[in-house]
Amino acid sequence: MKKTKFLIATAILGIATFVAIAADHIDAPAVQGGTSDITDFYAFQGEDAANIAFVANVQGLLGSGSDTQNAAFDENVLIEFNIDTNGDNVEDLVIQATPRDGKMYFFGPVTPSQTGLNSTIATTTPNMASVDITAYGASAIVENANGMKFFAGPRDDPFFMDFAQYGQIIGGNASSFNNPGTDTFAGTNVMSVVVEVPKSMIGSSGTINTWVESKRK
Repeated sequence: MKKTKFLIATAILGIATFVAIAADHIDAPAVQGGTSDITDFYAFQGEDAANIAFVANVQGLLGSGSDTQNAAFDENVLIEFNIDTNGDNVEDLVIQATPRDGKMYFFGPVTPSQTGLNSTIATTTPNMASVDITAYGASAIVENANGMKFFAGPRDDPFFMDFAQYGQIIGGNASSFNNPGTDTFAGTNVMSVVVEVPKSMIGSSGTINTWVESKRK
């Protein structure tokens, strides 16, 4: 297998608490405005309670219309979902996603050949699948394979933040957020990668740590 070194951007989530503790929305200097920029990472129980859904969103603040229509996943960027099953904060399993010629290819969950900042795509794992990347404005294309579900394509940015009011609070001009607030991200889109996995494929301890990385070739 070809060994490839990647640059890295990371967002982290503890699934036990369902609270994201890192999400950049175009503010990490190494990836600012680039195709590897992670906006948010979500992990939650699927509609089928036996499954977990993992969602990585990249390329934030895409405007509606041609801005999103012209956006595309970068074929030089690997998105890697990391899963720690024993609490040592080192990935025991990974699910990798990489685009090629209009499809998103998925590998895993599989034990990685190496941990940390460098990755090798697990092309020999039996858990391999692909899905056509959904075009902007088209009905979502979802692929089912190996007991998992897969999606890749543009979606409305689900993150809610009232940055104007946040600025007022930081500046000492307000003491709290408004209810309702104003969604700064309303009308903007992201490029989203989604995989839903049976819990039985990632261990049964009841608690995992999980984070996502984007790695550039």
